[in-house]
Amino acid sequence: MAAHTRRDFLRRATTGLAVLGAGGLTLPAGAQPTPASGDLGDYAEFLKGEATTTTAPAPTGKWAATEDNILGPYHREGAPFRAKVTPPLEPGDTLVVNGRVWALDTRKPIAGVVIDIWQANAKGRYDNDDRRNPPAKGVFKNRCRLITDEQGYYEYETIHPGRYLNGRQYRPAHIHYLVRVKGYRQLVTQLYFKGDPMNDKDPFIKPSLIIEPKAVTIEHGTYKVGTFDIVLPPTP
Repeated sequence: MAAHTRRDFLRRATTGLAVLGAGGLTLPAGAQPTPASGDLGDYAEFLKGEATTTTAPAPTGKWAATEDNILGPYHREGAPFRAKVTPPLEPGDTLVVNGRVWALDTRKPIAGVVIDIWQANAKGRYDNDDRRNPPAKGVFKNRCRLITDEQGYYEYETIHPGRYLNGRQYRPAHIHYLVRVKGYRQLVTQLYFKGDPMNDKDPFIKPSLIIEPKAVTIEHGTYKVGTFDIVLPPTP
C-alpha cells in the first residue's frame, strides 16, 4: 500500500471487527501484520501494459438475450463465493466452464454480476434432495457463487453432473444459473450439454442453452472446457 502501512490497515480492520460483537469475526490477541515480501518490480510494469491492451471479445452468433429456464426445487440462497463448485476429490469427470456476461443494450461486458451455480453430483443427487436428511446449516455441496470481473468474465471448476429421474423420465445433465446485477433483468436458466441422450426427450431444454465442451489434455490427465456466455436485457 502506498499511502498507508499494513499496520494501519490491520488496525482499522481490527476496529471494524470489534463492532461485530459476540459471535462475529475476531482477530486473535497478539496477532501481527502479515510481513511484506517485496514488490512486483518489473512485473508491475508488465501488468500495466496488459491492462491497457486486454479487451473482451464480443460473442459470436445471433445477438439476443439468454433464454430462461426453470428454477427447479433445489436452489439454496447463501452459497459461498468460490471458483470450485464441488468439494475436494469429488468423484466425476472434471469440467471447467467459463464465459462472460454481456449487456444487451450496450453490447459491453458487465462487471460485478453475481452468479449462483448449483448442480447434481455425478450420481444425479443434490445436497438437499433428501428431506429426511437435509444438509447442515452453512454446508453447501456442489454449489457456489461467482462475481464477474471488470471484463464481465467468470470461470469455475466442477464435475460433469449426473442425470436424475424426474417422474418417469431422466432429465439430461445440466447446471443451474441464477444471474443478478443492478440495472438488468434477473435471469434463471440452465446450461446443457451437446450429445446427452436425454436432450431430445426433455420438456424443459432449449437449444440455445446447449454447449459442447472440448477435451484438454495436460500432464496429469484430461478434462473438458466449455464456454457459456450470458446476455442480459436491461430492466424496464
